[in-house]
Amino acid sequence: MKAFIKTKYGGPEILRLEEVDKPIVKDDHILVKVVANSANPADWHLLRGEPFFARFTAGLFKPKEKIAGADFAGIVVETGNKVTKFKVGDHVYGETLMGGAFAEYVSVPATVCGKIPGNVSFVQMASLPTAGLTALQAIVTHGKIRAGETVLINGASGGVGHFAVQIAKAYGANVTAVCSGRNTGFVKSLGADQVIAYDKVNIHQHNGNYDVIVDANGNLAYADYKRMGKRGVMIGFTTMGHVFSTLIKKLFGKFPLIQFTVEPNEKDLQTLGLLVEEGKVQPQIEKLFSYKEIPEAISYIEAMRTKGKVVMQWADDQHPTDLLNNLTIVPF
Repeated sequence: MKAFIKTKYGGPEILRLEEVDKPIVKDDHILVKVVANSANPADWHLLRGEPFFARFTAGLFKPKEKIAGADFAGIVVETGNKVTKFKVGDHVYGETLMGGAFAEYVSVPATVCGKIPGNVSFVQMASLPTAGLTALQAIVTHGKIRAGETVLINGASGGVGHFAVQIAKAYGANVTAVCSGRNTGFVKSLGADQVIAYDKVNIHQHNGNYDVIVDANGNLAYADYKRMGKRGVMIGFTTMGHVFSTLIKKLFGKFPLIQFTVEPNEKDLQTLGLLVEEGKVQPQIEKLFSYKEIPEAISYIEAMRTKGKVVMQWADDQHPTDLLNNLTIVPF
């Protein structure tokens, strides 16, 4: 099978498309023929081995997992002996946090997969796993949002942020979104009740009062959470110095601030699928790439200016632009 291989740490240019053996299916795994992937910041962080402490899990001097990629959507072609919830032919989506998904086939635990609703495309569902799960767990699991509460979402136009806006609205929250001035229209179209353009209003001096602060951008200081919110959820980070400073202040302070790492699980994936099926969450895809352009796709998101998601699709006989019908595509 074809797969994008990484044998050292570095930028997207180190990825090589090679022929490798198809993975062996363990008893609790399913083998998925990949139809589409999406790119996430975690992909280029793992690719570069940054932050450095991540190498203690991913491989100190070189990557343990040679195949890159986390998010996938595809078709089950084989199931392990202990798998009961999926069968051959099922359309599924999910994620492998440490890599392995940028390939024609991926073998993954059944517990990190969900079924794709019948009316939703592989391309749309491939955009969901990492970003959608992060947004859902930030808003619901850790933010504990309740209907009628107010939430500020910082970094509302990106992969995680644009899902967070829609999920918060689906759970009945009043949403104030923070993004650049050029993205205000896009974020309003997602359902945000109010939008703050950070290039016009200094968010570090904003005196709004919210039940929950969700920071998908990663540039809010501990004082910002404390000044504006009753509780906070920190998702992203800009520098290691910033995240350590914020968490140290949290350690000695009393403000309820949670920093977490997404945990893929079937229950949350099924919740996301239902939200998409009901039209409450609509994946917004800015750009489609061919699988052959996966390194370019990672470079594209590393620029940190993406609206919504970037998706890569595996099909030799169909150019990505031919798949735009029936998809929600963000205007360039």
